[in-house]
Amino acid sequence: MSTNFSLSKEKIFIIAEIGNNHNGSIERAIEMIDKSIDLGVDCVKFQMRNLEEVYREKSLDKSGDDLGTEYVIDLLNRFELTIDEHKQIADYCSKKNIMYLCTPWDKKSLSILEGFGVEAYKVASADLTNIPLIDSICATKKPIILSTGMSTNAEVKKVVSFLNKRKAEFCLLHCNSTYPAPLHDINLNWMKELKKIHSNIGYSGHERGIAPTLASIALGARVVERHFTLDRRMEGPDHAASLEFEMFKELVVSIRQIEESLGVTGERPLSQGEMINKENLSKSLVASTKIKIGEKITAKHISVLSPGLGLSPLHFNELLGKKAKREFRKDDFFFPSDLEDRSLAPRKYSFSRPWGIPVRYHDFQKYNNLAAPDLYEFHLSYSDMDLDPSDYLQGEYDCGFVIHAPELFSNSHLMDLTSLDEAYLERSLIETQRVIDITRNLKEFFPSVKRPMIVANVGGFSMDEPIEKDKKIKHYEQFEKSLSKLDLEGVELIPQTMAPFPWHFGGQRFQNLFVEIEEIKKICSKLNLRMCFDVSHSALTCNHMNLDFYDFAKQIAPFTAHLHLGDAKGVNGEGLQINEGRLDFKLLGSILAQGCPNASFIPEIWQGHKDSGYGFWLALERLEDYL
Repeated sequence: MSTNFSLSKEKIFIIAEIGNNHNGSIERAIEMIDKSIDLGVDCVKFQMRNLEEVYREKSLDKSGDDLGTEYVIDLLNRFELTIDEHKQIADYCSKKNIMYLCTPWDKKSLSILEGFGVEAYKVASADLTNIPLIDSICATKKPIILSTGMSTNAEVKKVVSFLNKRKAEFCLLHCNSTYPAPLHDINLNWMKELKKIHSNIGYSGHERGIAPTLASIALGARVVERHFTLDRRMEGPDHAASLEFEMFKELVVSIRQIEESLGVTGERPLSQGEMINKENLSKSLVASTKIKIGEKITAKHISVLSPGLGLSPLHFNELLGKKAKREFRKDDFFFPSDLEDRSLAPRKYSFSRPWGIPVRYHDFQKYNNLAAPDLYEFHLSYSDMDLDPSDYLQGEYDCGFVIHAPELFSNSHLMDLTSLDEAYLERSLIETQRVIDITRNLKEFFPSVKRPMIVANVGGFSMDEPIEKDKKIKHYEQFEKSLSKLDLEGVELIPQTMAPFPWHFGGQRFQNLFVEIEEIKKICSKLNLRMCFDVSHSALTCNHMNLDFYDFAKQIAPFTAHLHLGDAKGVNGEGLQINEGRLDFKLLGSILAQGCPNASFIPEIWQGHKDSGYGFWLALERLEDYL
């Protein structure tokens, strides 16, 4: 097996040190490899010694060494595997696609392991100062992991100097070489000094439990090693300092969680969820009274009130003395544009497909006076469903419309047409039917629209972990049943492609349906569905799953009736302004032109409606180059 192993990989490398915890049984060693695979570790490690190369003759003859050495040699004589058994283990690891690593305790063992084709070497703490052995390992030109237990700062620095001269690729593991190690002796803070000696560091733990090992991740460990045993009560010095399966599994899961949560240094990024909560919970500068154009703004004109949709109170003093560039009503937000000279007004845009903008009932007339889109996408909240549209719409409009169904209904009920809970599903069906009825009634204001589309996040979310793949089938089947129970006469329900980590109630959840492209194609073909391709959502999906987004776009395009266009980056940077994320809109535009040339679109920009739609107009200006 070749894993192209390198110590420079971004992912933390987790080693299950089996060592001699097989107690001389190759059957037990094979069992431990299988269990290590179940643990989710990156590597299993063994040890190889030629005792005649490691110990002097008098020690092997038990001629006067202390009892500790005599005890160790006795165990090794009983527990060492044969060379043939080591080869069987290495071959088994290759077959099972898990990396085999072995610590050579002598040059003869190193020569044997070279014949196995191992990809890297581990040096035990006891051999950190064994320059002749390390020199031989350097000659293999393979990466080296070295434990630093039992060595002083000066010794470590001398070894590092030697390795650097040999131009070796290596990692130093902080370690306390006692079994088990008492917490007060572990001295994790020394990892900070170790990192000054060499930038690539890790941790080899012998403590009871896993807390220090987890803490080492925050201190910069990129390689983590722990001993693995089937039973800590077995004979042998390492078992007591080892982890049994359940605790090792907890360690692996926790390391991956910490790894994901460490983030980046430098500028502090705000997550999508934080931005949502910031706007919901923080405060803005708002007009405390009417302000005329040209009037000088003073403190009496400004209040600090929630929500945080406008100019931050951080700019209070900057706003003082400015002349109002527009008329303000009481409670109108101030925006960054009130401090700047920027201005961007909507104009007549030229696109090869129908385009629109998202609106609410209450701001429809404002946008209708500013622009002339081909369609409006009404984003309904659950409170909007109780409004009379005729209070906001008058007469007939010569354009189209789309409805975006609420995701959240009263009493914190999230739409879920896939729920296996009958009572929960029934409530979702009732609310969805209300949306359908509202959509049909809106056709009187937009007579050119014969079968309006309803964009919906149809459900399939979970709180603490993803739904297992086989169980998702039942949720898709439930969605099919739900469609049969809805009166969809005269409308078209189009599910939206979803991101893997939606934000509900100010926190992250797991989305399970209408995320993966193969599932989407299968359900669309089966039910004759069309989709709303939310570009930003699906880009996050591809980032999370390490998929080619543009291949995803090619596959979803034939099923696409409507588009939500916004940029994206990472796994939760959605709804970004066009060209401010990671997407290539020129390439995407060509894919959409071929795959869904008639699909309509809106710019789906986070808070694009603020400041009189500034974010929408900027997106449309930029999208004109690609669509």
